[in-house]
Amino acid sequence: MSISFRQRISRYTAAAALACGLASLPGAASAAHNVVSYSAPVQPGTVVISARQRSLFLVNGDGTAIRYPVAVPKAGKEWSGYARIDGKYVNPDWVPPAVVKQDHPELPNFIHGGSPHNPMGVRALTLDRNQVAIHGTTNKMRASVGTAASYGCIRMLNEDVVDLYERVSVGTPVVMTP
Repeated sequence: MSISFRQRISRYTAAAALACGLASLPGAASAAHNVVSYSAPVQPGTVVISARQRSLFLVNGDGTAIRYPVAVPKAGKEWSGYARIDGKYVNPDWVPPAVVKQDHPELPNFIHGGSPHNPMGVRALTLDRNQVAIHGTTNKMRASVGTAASYGCIRMLNEDVVDLYERVSVGTPVVMTP
């Protein structure tokens, strides 16, 4: 009997800490990503984000995944569950969400894509959740990758989000675990 995607996600979320026995595979790393051993009950091609590990995994389906370091949502902005990629953008424009603008009124109301001050970086993968994306970053904000710093988005190094952008498509499932 086949189990549904939701059932696999539920099983994965419950066993996330145990299922991710991660170890780098010798000779499999590159500057843009790191291939690691990875076993989880999700379909190949699924993006799994571990807030605890500050990592995004693109599951290969052969017992490995590509691991990218990420910044995850800060305290009070966390989320978990599943989503899908619903848009792919090159050099996206950015309009600060109301909650960001409230905390940082000095921000402009609009930043053009391609600007070195655009916090979306060079690529964005929007999710079917309210104003949440997996995106790049500015040079000034690179140091935040590996921390809990965002308002809900998943922040990646620009070189990593370009690599991920080329590997996924609209409709790709995304799982966020605590």
